[in-house]
Amino acid sequence: MRRLLVLFLAFVALMTGFGLWLTKPKITDPVVFQDLTPDIANGALIFAAAGCASCHSNVDTKEGLAGGHAFVSAFGTFYAPNISQDTTYGIGSWSVENLANAMIHGTSPGGTHYYPAFPYTSYANTEPQDILDLFAYLRTTTAEPIPSIPHDVGFPFDQRWTLGGWKLLFVTKIPVLDAGANDQLLRGRYLVETLGHCAECHTPRNALGAVKRSQWLAGAPNPSGSGTIPNIRASDAGIGAWSEDEIVEYFQTGFTPDFDVVGGSMASVQENLAKLPESDLRAIVAYLKSLPAL
Repeated sequence: MRRLLVLFLAFVALMTGFGLWLTKPKITDPVVFQDLTPDIANGALIFAAAGCASCHSNVDTKEGLAGGHAFVSAFGTFYAPNISQDTTYGIGSWSVENLANAMIHGTSPGGTHYYPAFPYTSYANTEPQDILDLFAYLRTTTAEPIPSIPHDVGFPFDQRWTLGGWKLLFVTKIPVLDAGANDQLLRGRYLVETLGHCAECHTPRNALGAVKRSQWLAGAPNPSGSGTIPNIRASDAGIGAWSEDEIVEYFQTGFTPDFDVVGGSMASVQENLAKLPESDLRAIVAYLKSLPAL
């Protein structure tokens, strides 16, 4: 009996060790950047397409990148951190590898898991060149010596090590849309599924907080508890009645075909979209219109 107990405990220890190894925070191989040259102008476009300022602008002044915006969820309230160039409170001391680890793997410079309130589940397919360009652009922004607000998350969700298992279950690099060899759809997919992380708001989530890929962009309850976030599959009701030109006009100006004005959190998204070239906006529209109705 004692021998069986010892064997059982050894098996448990072995499986625990294997599980911790399997779910440990992952990092990016620095070699992916060694032959790349940063392009700050493209970095500014990536900054806009990824909506960095929408979450990380100073919650009080709406300028800079000191963060502080609150994101309410069923698991607690998360606060966007300071990503300014301050070396103490921001990311001024980060390397490009640190930025890649955060965006692609949800791994902090200290080797811990980030909460998926930061949309690394979407950013996972960001191209190394775009990460390098974004890093170069961020270097041109200001430093703001403002501490980040700690997340308000209770037990057991405050146990970050458990996020390794969550990532194993729900983080994937497999695209939702099979764009084939269509260059416009491929670009639209990259902008919608990856950089724009549109699904983070417009797709409902399961009990563990992961987006339901089977209901991609089909609308979702507002986490704040007030109203819903709309379905943006352009084949469905709502923007499905809008023409390609009308959707592009909405992205550029914030005006709907009925002369209503963009509001709520979408206002900052539209402001970012307006900075992209029209070819990118049309690629986004092509992607949305390619999705079958749900």
